[in-house]
Amino acid sequence: MKDYLIFRIYAPMVSWGDIAIGTHRPTFDHPSKSAIFGLLAAALGIDRDDDEAHLQLSSSYNYAVLVNSHGTMLRDYHTSQVPGRSKRKYSSRKEELSVDDNNLNTIISTRDYYNDCLYTIIISKKADEAPYSFSELIDKLNNPSYNLFIGRKSCPLALPLDPKVISANNIKEALLTATFKDDGFISELPTSKLCRFYWEDTDENIGSDQVISKYDEILSRKRWQFSRRNEYYAMINMEN
Repeated sequence: MKDYLIFRIYAPMVSWGDIAIGTHRPTFDHPSKSAIFGLLAAALGIDRDDDEAHLQLSSSYNYAVLVNSHGTMLRDYHTSQVPGRSKRKYSSRKEELSVDDNNLNTIISTRDYYNDCLYTIIISKKADEAPYSFSELIDKLNNPSYNLFIGRKSCPLALPLDPKVISANNIKEALLTATFKDDGFISELPTSKLCRFYWEDTDENIGSDQVISKYDEILSRKRWQFSRRNEYYAMINMEN
């Protein structure tokens, strides 16, 4: 038997990042590893510039996600005013906008989001000496040190994460065993008994349909650098 930390994510809007070129800011169609471990780091109170703590956290646990409800795509036409080139350093957004209007430039971009998504997140330990026990992670997910948001600060959580530990023979059995509090409208979301499932632990022999290369393994949170990792994909029946 193996222990798994499982929690859910629901929000009206989510954005999971992707390789951005030019003015288009796309999003993955499911949570990236860097986004989820950024959420865990925020709950634990790890500062963004503490690279050592971020690397220790992300390298000590395996990550997987089940897409319960994929939601719908939203593309936002986004404008943002920023000061022109200057040696001055600004400590707040208010200070940036306090400069003379003639020195403000406008950046135009499109940003992608998903609406009304529901995901189940599954974390397992790579080794017994992981830096945080599951009980510690559960406590901090229920009582986070920093505010939690889903990809962007404009995307707050809409439901408690409801974290729990499930003991099971494999990751699929853990998913089928886990239950969450009934929040009424969750049951109204469009779902299917066949759900997309993504995981990275090669020891989880549940049969993959595809191997995907993603650049969401944290190298440096401070410098915003990420490396490649393999993610396994399969459709699993949540009624079996």
